[in-house]
Amino acid sequence: MSNTFRTSTLAFAVSMALGTVSAHAAEADKTKVENVEKIVVVGSRGAPRSVNDSPVPIDLIGAEELKRGGNTNMLELLKGTVPSFNVHENPISDAASLVKPANLRGLSSDSTLILVNGKRRHKASVIAMLGGGINDGAQGSDISVIPSSALKQVEILRDGAAAQYGSDAIAGVMNFVLRDDAEGGSLTARYGSYYEGDGDTMEVSGNVGMPLTKDGFVNLSFQYKNSDATSRSVQRPDAGLFYDLGVENVPGNGSPAQIWGSPEVNDDITVFANLGLDLGNDNEAYMFGNFSERDVRGGFYYRNPNTRGGVYGGNIRTADIGDGNGSIRQYRPLTPTGHTFIDPDDERTPQQMIWDDDATPTILVGDTSANADPFSCPEVPIVNDLPVGLDTLPANCFAHNQNMPGGFTPNFGGNIVDTSITMGTRGELDNGVMYDVSGSVGFNESSYVIYNTINASLGAESPRDFNPGKHTQLEKTFNLDFSKDFDVDMFDNLMVAGGYEWHAESFEVTAGNVESYEAGPLTDQGFGIGSNGFPGFKPSSAGVFSRQNYALYVDVEAQVTEELLIGTAVRYEDYSSFGSTTNYKITGQYNITDDFSLRGSISTGFRAPTVGQANYSNVQTELKEGKLVDTALLPATNPIAVQLGAQELTPEESFSHTLGAVWTIGDVFITLDYYNIVVEDRVSKSDSYTLTDTDRDALKAAGVVNVDSINGVSFFTNDFDTTTSGIDLISNYATDLFDGDTTFSLAYNYNKTEVDRYSDVTGDFKVSRLENDLPNHRATATWSQSWDQVSFLLRGNYYGEYQAVHVDYDATAITGDAAITLDAEVSYFINDTFTVSLGAQNLLDQQATKINIPGDDIPDNNWGGKYYETSPFGFNGGFYYVKASYNF
Repeated sequence: MSNTFRTSTLAFAVSMALGTVSAHAAEADKTKVENVEKIVVVGSRGAPRSVNDSPVPIDLIGAEELKRGGNTNMLELLKGTVPSFNVHENPISDAASLVKPANLRGLSSDSTLILVNGKRRHKASVIAMLGGGINDGAQGSDISVIPSSALKQVEILRDGAAAQYGSDAIAGVMNFVLRDDAEGGSLTARYGSYYEGDGDTMEVSGNVGMPLTKDGFVNLSFQYKNSDATSRSVQRPDAGLFYDLGVENVPGNGSPAQIWGSPEVNDDITVFANLGLDLGNDNEAYMFGNFSERDVRGGFYYRNPNTRGGVYGGNIRTADIGDGNGSIRQYRPLTPTGHTFIDPDDERTPQQMIWDDDATPTILVGDTSANADPFSCPEVPIVNDLPVGLDTLPANCFAHNQNMPGGFTPNFGGNIVDTSITMGTRGELDNGVMYDVSGSVGFNESSYVIYNTINASLGAESPRDFNPGKHTQLEKTFNLDFSKDFDVDMFDNLMVAGGYEWHAESFEVTAGNVESYEAGPLTDQGFGIGSNGFPGFKPSSAGVFSRQNYALYVDVEAQVTEELLIGTAVRYEDYSSFGSTTNYKITGQYNITDDFSLRGSISTGFRAPTVGQANYSNVQTELKEGKLVDTALLPATNPIAVQLGAQELTPEESFSHTLGAVWTIGDVFITLDYYNIVVEDRVSKSDSYTLTDTDRDALKAAGVVNVDSINGVSFFTNDFDTTTSGIDLISNYATDLFDGDTTFSLAYNYNKTEVDRYSDVTGDFKVSRLENDLPNHRATATWSQSWDQVSFLLRGNYYGEYQAVHVDYDATAITGDAAITLDAEVSYFINDTFTVSLGAQNLLDQQATKINIPGDDIPDNNWGGKYYETSPFGFNGGFYYVKASYNF
């Protein structure tokens, strides 16, 4: 009757296949599951299908597997199980630090469609501006809010499926199936910490099933957790020098002034509910949804008081009065080796002022516009190579050295609220037609905060903490689906499905508090506008941006003979913003023997640019050629972006094909699949352009305001094409060893992305990141063993070489080392009710590739990081945990 299946033994069957079933579960259910197949609902519009009989590759991850992960984040749990699934940390970023972008088969995080109970899930409101190269500008769904305690299983369709499910399914589909037990429950407490002694994580989660009258169920799950921040940092040389010289208020007070690590997460609460009610006559009603909220706070770049333009460097002038001619000299603090003579004509980047012994250095503070008199403010003497007397300057000669002599390091964070509800009914009509009618509403809101920074243009009156505004993503979906099996003489079985989908999406920008974006009285003197690091959204940028689309589809599967299955799907979709698109998919599977079959697919697909990508604008701080600069990210329709060559966004288009085989050799199950995905006109953030004087003059003439405060400009664009190809190998084997139940599993992925076409809008470095940031080779090998009272799991993870990137530049010559990590968990069943477990991720504390330090032959680490942040297994090192579970 329903695409949702309720057999209590299914999760056990999945666990047996993946090697994660507990001893007590095995004793209770062993006799029930000998003939139970691994069933999924993705990949077909007809009845649920066995994984063995699927013409496209599908992974199943059962509830027990999800429970036995040491990390409480859903993304990390999936990364340890599915080799083609990669997760990136963002140690220093803006809004991207609030989420963890994930990649399936090397494509961006918004190229994988997320479903819950088979229904489309809404996107997050966060657009990952510094998303690790591959995810720059991505806006995907936030699956980190889904707790493992709420899940019956996870189904991962590793194949393009836009012809079946619509936009975003270029890389594949992930379906999170919620638990539907009508009785029983569990309560789990978990505590963990990194070997370094930080990142302490506390979590309490639970699940309870209850009857809804005698014909239904209510299943409720919750999770509450807190995670401390981590630091994998060394002191920056410049901040360390200031501290050693006695400069006041250097951030960190001798400790690293700039932190590279995972952000702090507070009061992360999630509640999921799943309800079902049998209406009789093969009909049922269902409802499910969630509420989630968390506060996140992470680090930013240190602002050096001598080099941070727009705050310090842009408003301090230096003069050499020793030779009497008033020539301008560079201001440079001491190096650890002492004084060095600097020629007045030296063209090196101004960072420090070092004078010869005969000169008397002074600083002149004030107006730095092109026509300014450099001697319009009183001279400030240098004593012990530091400016003094800044507290006596007149108001029109203010410098932020007065209130922040040692620089400052902003902290960025936000409050994330996510909620959704889906209601519907499904069943079978008198004529045998299966129907499913549903409606969904999804909401995600990111309210941003930035601490310990300033709006430099406000001078001494600037506050230090700001609310830059918020983003809100709202989606509404209506689905009407039908399917029917037909008896046709020429086929063993014929299934025909069709349906209609309506989808409305809106992205809202809410302006920040006035101080976060206003241009203060010192703007004309070259001071930066808005909260430094993340300026607030202006009222002119605020608003609600909306789009609607509808789709019609037909899906046919024919069991031509007992050995041959053929399927085809066609989907027409029409968008209010850019028009219509039609996509198709053809699949097939041929059983050569009862134990060996071949399968394959050919499909087209698309990914519509999100409303957020089409309308988002903000100023962000990023590294450009080793320097911190303020860069404006603008909509492609903005006059500045248009002047630089931007065009209105269009959908990405894809063509993919797969070819695979399925073997069953005794108790060994093996699948091998090759895939090739061509994506044209990919949407991403462009490289940053430096505005020329000609650009600025033309924009001013066009009436664009605040042009002088922008150092660079980037925008969303359809600029490059890629081809991604690879191989997936999956193998499972169950046996009896050491008087217990044993399961071995092996999963391997080879993945390679090549950029086929691009322009200067994308740039060579972005291409290098797209092609090389992720390792080509990933593998996991798992051994699961269980006895009456004890069970253990041991997993080895292999990560191939990758491009090592630090501070987003100058990385193409550096290769990160291949590595192997081990995960382990041992559980002891005290009785049928209580279980205690001890485990570790990265058991042997395998370290990521270290950033080159002074003394090496490659550039020094001037930015304070310890490890390259593109490490595919993270940079925090080993993590241990203990947990206790109570089942009832």
